[in-house]
Amino acid sequence: QLVDVMACSKVEANTISSSAAISACEKSGEWERALQLLCDAVQSSVESNDVSFGATIGACEKRSEWENALGILGGIAERGAQVGTNCFNAMISACNRGE
Repeated sequence: QLVDVMACSKVEANTISSSAAISACEKSGEWERALQLLCDAVQSSVESNDVSFGATIGACEKRSEWENALGILGGIAERGAQVGTNCFNAMISACNRGE
């Protein structure tokens, strides 16, 4: 909802607000919303970071969406973005939950 309010108020998203919104989705297991927010950030040229990537993968992990998590990691690699321990730890957890 915060993202919608920001858009209506013409407040531009930045790395911090984007990562915070994606992290909130991770905590609530809303993997589809987290993925949409990450895609929106990329399309609007908001720099994504290890926190936003890791939180998106973490949201997938919470719903056993390991295949989507793997796709996100592949997309990150294609963009040449830097990732760190948040991202890799989330991916390991997602694969561990895979069936």
